[in-house]
Amino acid sequence: MTEQVDCAVIGAGVVGLAIARELAMAGREVVVLEAADAIGTHTSSRNSEVIHAGLYYPKGSLKARFCVSGKALLYDYCAGHGVPHSNIGKIVVAVTDNEITTLKNYVQKAEDNGVADLRWLSREELRKLEPEVECVAGFLSPSTGIVDSHALMLAYQGDAENHGAALVLKSPVQSGAIGSGAIVLNVGGDEPMTIACRSVVNSAGLFAQNIARSIDSMPAMFIPPQYFAKAHYYTLSGRPPFKRLVYPVASNAHLGVHVTVDMAGQIRFGPDVSWVDTVDYSFDHSREPLFYEAIRKYYPGLRDGQLQPGYTGIRPKVSGPKEPAADFVISGPRDHGVAGLVNLFGIESPGLTASLAIAGRVRELLQG
Repeated sequence: MTEQVDCAVIGAGVVGLAIARELAMAGREVVVLEAADAIGTHTSSRNSEVIHAGLYYPKGSLKARFCVSGKALLYDYCAGHGVPHSNIGKIVVAVTDNEITTLKNYVQKAEDNGVADLRWLSREELRKLEPEVECVAGFLSPSTGIVDSHALMLAYQGDAENHGAALVLKSPVQSGAIGSGAIVLNVGGDEPMTIACRSVVNSAGLFAQNIARSIDSMPAMFIPPQYFAKAHYYTLSGRPPFKRLVYPVASNAHLGVHVTVDMAGQIRFGPDVSWVDTVDYSFDHSREPLFYEAIRKYYPGLRDGQLQPGYTGIRPKVSGPKEPAADFVISGPRDHGVAGLVNLFGIESPGLTASLAIAGRVRELLQG
C-alpha cells in the first residue's frame, strides 16, 4: 500500500530539520525520513559548532549570502528559543609577515559580503585580548559565536512537530521514481513503506548524491561529484588559555587547525583535513604530532601531553582535494526539471550558521 504525503524531507541533520520547520510553519504536511536512529548523527554533530560571520566566501556565493543572513536569523532564533549560544567573537591572526596579505584579503572579502564590523588590532591589543597567542597581526570578528548544535536541532525539531511535522527514524530511503504528479519513495527499515510525495527535499548530507542517484529519471548531469573530507579534533587539558575563538591564516583552501570553545568552556583544536573514500569516524592517533606543530605556530605555550583525542567529523564535498572549495549546490525543479524535488549537495560549513536561510530558500524553490 502506498501512503500519500505532501512533503518528505530526507535527512534529520540541522539543515533538514530547519527545512522541515520552515515548511511545516508554512502549512505544509511534512514527514522527515532519517536513516539513523537519532537526529544529527553525522556532520551536524561532528563540527566546530561555530556561528560564522561570513569572512571567507566569494562575493555573491550562496555560502556568503546565506551565512551572513543566516547568522542574524540564528542569533535571533537562539535568543528567542533558549538555545545555548554565545557571541564570544574570534580573532584571526597572521603569525608571519608574509601572511598579512592573506589577512587583508579576508577583510576585503568580508566587506564585500556585507560584514562591516571587523576591527584591526595592534599587537598590543591582540596580546591584551589573548595573551597566549603569538602573532604579528590580526583582526577581531565580533559577530562570530558558538552554539550548542544538538540543542539547536532539538529546537528545530520541536517547532516542526508543533506545526504537524512527523519525524521517522531508522527509515532509509532506498529508491525513488517519478510518478504522475508525485515522487514515489521506497523506504526501508524495520517497517518498510512506499510513500507518494508531492514534494521531496533531499537533505541527506554525506549521502545526498546516493539519494539523488537512486531516484529514477533524476538527470545524472545535475548530480555533482561526491567527496568526503575527514577532520580530526583534539581537546585541551588544563586551564583554558583562550577566551574566544582563534583562527590562524589558512595555508590552503581549508581554514586550518584553529581554536574553538564549546558552551562548557572546553577548548578544542581542529579541524585538519584528509580525504577518505568512505564514512569512517575512527580516530587516527598518528596525526597528533601534526596538531602540535600547527598549534604551536600561534600558541607556543602548548605543552607536550596537553592534547587529548576528541572526535572526528566528515564534510560532504562537491570539489576534490586539488580543487578550489565549491559553493553550496541547491537545485530545484527549474534547474533539473523534476517537479517537486529539491536537492542539496555539499552542505558543509557554514551550513549550521546558514540553516535558517537555506530553509527559506528551499521553501521558495518549492513554491515555484
